[in-house]
Amino acid sequence: MVALKEFRLKRSISEPRGKALLHICWIRVLCSSFLLLLIVGCSSYGVIHNEPGVDVNAGQPYSLTTWAQSEEAADFVFIVAFSGGGTRAAAMAYGVLEELRDTNIVIEGRESRLLDEVTHISSVSGGSFTSAYYGLYGDRIFNDFEDEFLRRDVEGHLTKSALNPVHWFTRKGRTERSAEYYNKILFHDATFKDMMQPGRPMIIINASDLAYGIRFSFIQDYFNLLCSDIRDFPVASAVTASSAVPVVFNPVVIENYSGCPKFKPSAQTLEMAKHSDVLYETLEGLESYSDKESRKFIHFVDGGITDNMGLRAMTDVVNVTGGPGQLIHKTQRKIPRHVVVLSVNASTEKRSEMDASAKQPSMLASMNAMTDVQLHRYNAATVDEVRDSLEEWTANISTPEHEVKSYFIEVSFKQVAQPQLKLFLNKIPTSFNLTDEQVEALIKSARDLLREDPEYQQLLAELARP
Repeated sequence: MVALKEFRLKRSISEPRGKALLHICWIRVLCSSFLLLLIVGCSSYGVIHNEPGVDVNAGQPYSLTTWAQSEEAADFVFIVAFSGGGTRAAAMAYGVLEELRDTNIVIEGRESRLLDEVTHISSVSGGSFTSAYYGLYGDRIFNDFEDEFLRRDVEGHLTKSALNPVHWFTRKGRTERSAEYYNKILFHDATFKDMMQPGRPMIIINASDLAYGIRFSFIQDYFNLLCSDIRDFPVASAVTASSAVPVVFNPVVIENYSGCPKFKPSAQTLEMAKHSDVLYETLEGLESYSDKESRKFIHFVDGGITDNMGLRAMTDVVNVTGGPGQLIHKTQRKIPRHVVVLSVNASTEKRSEMDASAKQPSMLASMNAMTDVQLHRYNAATVDEVRDSLEEWTANISTPEHEVKSYFIEVSFKQVAQPQLKLFLNKIPTSFNLTDEQVEALIKSARDLLREDPEYQQLLAELARP
């Protein structure tokens, strides 16, 4: 990318906000996973599941343009973001889907469930299990997802598999065995072409590029950088990458093929990057996929490392494209009337116990405390940035004749009013094995929080108007 390199020398680039968090997360995971590494220490190799793309844009690619041109996405952009947090996040996401299903509206003279107006679901880590299942099976999720995943001891199975001596000396890593398990209980050999169902939202599963620390979305728009077609890529592998905590799990490896055009941002995007360190770093990361020799294989891990909220997929796409106007033009979409972003945040409010004693905290406790501080600050910064950007974007594309209204709705534990319930929810661990009581509380709380949110109520009132 010549243009990017030209002005790279003219400015001093500060360390991006997520990089410090990335370093601390590595240290924390390393300390907590040392024992597991001793047990399962033999080398393993990633199993490559992606194929080179011959004509990735033939037919219907799994891309933003395909969904933007659908009739369902005509006047309504409704983006839902599911955060990470193990089964806790998956259960909250499920509760929100239930509430959207049970909310009936009349829009443009037709009756509809609000769930049917969702155009995109962006997810990371634990939230990706819910989003992928809904993308594949639609309303079937309300019949069997609780038993198939939310109330299942997934963590126990993965632990037994890791401790099985038969697996210690195989070339197949823990991550590949996890993907096989998720495929068996949830996804049943489904690929991304199976998620291209009429009337369902586009599912954007996000992971982190381990080498460059940038967010990567499992959609064709990103697979174009790898000269690969995502339609035949296993959904189970994408969800595994999105939830693969580094060191505890091996990265999901994808081959970076040759033979496609190099990434080339527009002049407008380059101009924006001069004033944004975050966008500049994103462009550098995307440019790196053009180096087919040095980056022959890309290693993907937990999406929560680079964005635990699942929100930055939206801001990255808009900014890399050159702004909302350019994105609308590129996707050949007409300007919507309503833009809704619903953030489902399953992160807990940490309560440190070290201040109750003069005893020096352990190294692990110190690492946990530092990571928690960074994570919560980064999450808060992400929410503020997206909220501000949403208002700016809709203002830019609005006209006196065509007003675009925006809504930012947040579902999180900080909104819980009852002290006892709030304490109970915040004590639910980040794991893949919760009790029935915990699952039920998470589902009900998510529904109640969404229903009572003022911005959500304002949206419903606006949609009810003629």
